[in-house]
Formats: sequence, C-alpha cells, structure tokens
Amino acid sequence: MIKLIKFRTLEILRNIRKLKWLADLSHTNNAILAVDNCFATPIVQKPVLFGADLIIHSATKFIDGQGRVLGGLILGKKELTSPVYDFLRRTGSSLSPFNAWILSKSLETLDLRVERHCKNALELAERFQGHEKINAVRYPFLPTHDQFDLAKKQMKLGGGLLTIEVKGGQAACFKFINQIRLLSITANLGDTRTIITHPATTTHSKLSEEDRLNAGITDGTIRISVGLEHVDDIYDDINQALNHA
Repeated sequence: MIKLIKFRTLEILRNIRKLKWLADLSHTNNAILAVDNCFATPIVQKPVLFGADLIIHSATKFIDGQGRVLGGLILGKKELTSPVYDFLRRTGSSLSPFNAWILSKSLETLDLRVERHCKNALELAERFQGHEKINAVRYPFLPTHDQFDLAKKQMKLGGGLLTIEVKGGQAACFKFINQIRLLSITANLGDTRTIITHPATTTHSKLSEEDRLNAGITDGTIRISVGLEHVDDIYDDINQALNHA
C-alpha cells in the first residue's frame, strides 16, 4: 500500500522543490516519492540521485522532441514498476512497436538536443531581461530567479523553458501572440520548434485565479518552450511581436 503524505505547513512550502528533502520526508514516513521529470529530462536532472523512487516522463515532449508520437515512461525499481507493466500488458494501453521505435531513435539525439534547447533558453532569458515590454523573465539559471541556488544544485542545465511577463496583461499577450510569425503557437512543449503558450487561457485555464497567481502565472505570463532554431531567429520573432503588444 502506498502511503500518501498531506501537509500544508510553512516548512513544506519552503522545501517543496528540494528533492533530497522530499525523499527523506517520504522515506521517514514509509511513503514513495514519485517525480515528474518531463521538463528537465534525464539530461538536466536525475531525481534518483536525490532519492526518488519513481521517475515519470511524458515521452511526447523532449524524449520524442519532434511532435510525432505519444508516449510515457515510468522508471524505478522492479518491485514498483512491475505492477504498472502488468497492468499495461493486460489492458493494452501500451505503445505500438512503431511508436516505441520512434522514441528509441529519439533517445540517440536526446543529449545533443537538450544541450541546444538549454543553451538557447539561457541566452534568450539573458537577452530579454530589462526589455521595455516585459515585467519579468523567469528561468532557473538566471541569478534573479528565487531558486537559482537550488537549481544549480539539482540541475546540470537550466532547461528548455522560460516565461516572460508581458506588460499590459492578457490583452497585450494576445496582441503579442497574433504577431508571432516564425514560432509555433500551441500548448505542447519540448519540440524542435520554439512554442509560445498563454498558460492562463490554455494549460492552466481550469485553475482559479488565486491558484494561478500562487503558481506565478499572471494574465501577462507567456511560456516559451525554446526550440533548436538559431537563437537570433527566435529572438527576432519574439522581439518584433513584443513591439506590437
């Protein structure tokens, strides 16, 4: 039986993103720590090194990396993953051989792709700091990020996603999105193409305004999943769109 721990204390809120702290808390209470490592990928962060028992990936994102197939990964010790394997085998909700082959081929370039995603994302984050149309840029490897020190301890790189907060709120964001010419506009992420998303009206639209704000998502927030294009091309498209916002 899996024991679930439910706390709402100041200590939990302060430490919720510290993987080692969460692992110690879980194991002290005879519970399992499962980490969704989709955004980081195994290249950027390895939760097992901090004590995670199960690691989950949406392989549809960076693992595939080209928007071709749907898939998922559940990694961990055999005694934890065997029940999942047995369930998938019996119910048929498993990958087709072709999709499995696509993902296995994608893994051959994962390291190269993620390195480029992260390099482009960091450069964009640095370039857009102080932009006249942006209130804030959030990226884990920016020294201005409130958990920069923690990110440096747990992550090899800063990841392929960043957010910008556009001045003028939702109306300005919609103007910005309508001016995008090169980049893609969708709720997906982890693709070779750079993807622009307005979380408040897409991925997080079901949340209350209070919950969204607690998660740092304002009406002016734009999420950017940075792709593999030349960084100058990504910057130029975002910049020209911002100038119309």
